[in-house]
Amino acid sequence: DVMKIDRIEEPWISATILVPDEFLGSVLKLCEDRRGRQKDLTYAGSRAMVVYDLPLNEVVFDFYDRLKSVTRGYASFDYQMTGYEPGDLVKMQILVNAEPVDALSVIVHRGRAEQRGRGMCEKLKELIPRHLFKIPVQAAIGGKVIARETISALRKDVTAKCYGGDITRKRKLLDKQKEGKKKMRQFGRVNIPQDAFISALKMDEN
Repeated sequence: DVMKIDRIEEPWISATILVPDEFLGSVLKLCEDRRGRQKDLTYAGSRAMVVYDLPLNEVVFDFYDRLKSVTRGYASFDYQMTGYEPGDLVKMQILVNAEPVDALSVIVHRGRAEQRGRGMCEKLKELIPRHLFKIPVQAAIGGKVIARETISALRKDVTAKCYGGDITRKRKLLDKQKEGKKKMRQFGRVNIPQDAFISALKMDEN
């Protein structure tokens, strides 16, 4: 019951990153984007050692991959748990064809929820194969939808065997197809590939 929750705490870590000086700016930006708090910055020759406090929630999925990407593999990363801190956290659900997908539900910071939800919806739109009906992909907090993408339907040419100019019959076939797709959207099941689950949780950042 939300009315009985006093506060929500999340685990934090102290992260130590060794990086060549030329990539330091990219590393600082990455840590700041992940709600990090800089604690220390020292130099040893051409390498910098930066220490950040970071929420574990912002690190667990793809932080290391992003760190390697922005430093071309030259950074090293070590961390240790420091404790728990109160956070403005919310549960974000992903709905595919109006059905919640529990495996894609995540706890996110409220300030990053819309960005995270939009990114996950866009990624799922790419990963889920098209069906014979439109598939809405939504991110929601409580009953409020904060992001949405729509996977367009595959279209079967039901008028292919209609020769000549019988427009009335063609229209009836198209109307029947439209009604059938409406029922499929209501009762059809959406197949989500296994690799979509991990891929959707990894956020691409420019």
